[in-house]
Amino acid sequence: MSVAKKTVAPKPIKKILISQAKPESEKSPYFDIARKYNVELHFHPFIHLEAIGAKDFRKDKIDIAAYSAVIFTSKNAIDHFFRTCDELKVSINQDTKYFCITESVALYLQKFIMYRKRKVFFGADGSNKKLFDVLNKHKSNERFLYVCSENQQDNEIVNWLKDHGCNFDLGYMYRSVSSDIKSVLTENKFDVICLFTPSGLKSLYENQPSFVQNGTSICAFGSNTCKAVEDAGLELHIKIPSPQTPSMMAGLDQLLAIQSKKK
Repeated sequence: MSVAKKTVAPKPIKKILISQAKPESEKSPYFDIARKYNVELHFHPFIHLEAIGAKDFRKDKIDIAAYSAVIFTSKNAIDHFFRTCDELKVSINQDTKYFCITESVALYLQKFIMYRKRKVFFGADGSNKKLFDVLNKHKSNERFLYVCSENQQDNEIVNWLKDHGCNFDLGYMYRSVSSDIKSVLTENKFDVICLFTPSGLKSLYENQPSFVQNGTSICAFGSNTCKAVEDAGLELHIKIPSPQTPSMMAGLDQLLAIQSKKK
């Protein structure tokens, strides 16, 4: 995947590829951005998730009920955690604590549990650093289960848990698989590509091995995704989250605002 890095002036932005499913609500901030800057947004998931069934999960000898705290970095992780609990017929202790990467992920827990602030915690700005600040206050008293993809756990989180002497295990409950987006990439010329996971970048190259950036702006969410983009020799235009760009929508707004000033 690695290529020699060559800086090319970004293209004028007219067409943006977002590597996630289209929002169900027309009130999504994404559509506000499209109207504000008169750009086309194309939503196509670069990866899809496959569940790891209870039979295979048991091989890891993880006793879910033995953990006093669970770490979630996505709504998908929450879905697969409670699916696995149902399949294994595991009852979750009402005192279990939940540590989430963002408030949005934390609020999603309401779909499965009685939401009480004294047992649900989240980082202030969606960054790993703020999540670590919260975890740090509880690390001595909890046994953590970090629910993640079999092939895509956040190494920064894993390393922090190790370095700070936390009692934790990884719970592999799903895996990411590249989606077939060959026709999307060959039939369109995108000026911006928004990536959310290292697996998304892997899928880009699997679907288009000859991909050359050639002025295409890249926005990446999460430290692991940003690192993967840079390790591939690509130029990264917007890193998310940051104090200025806490979300992908904010990152696009910043990128498009810069372009507008150049006109």
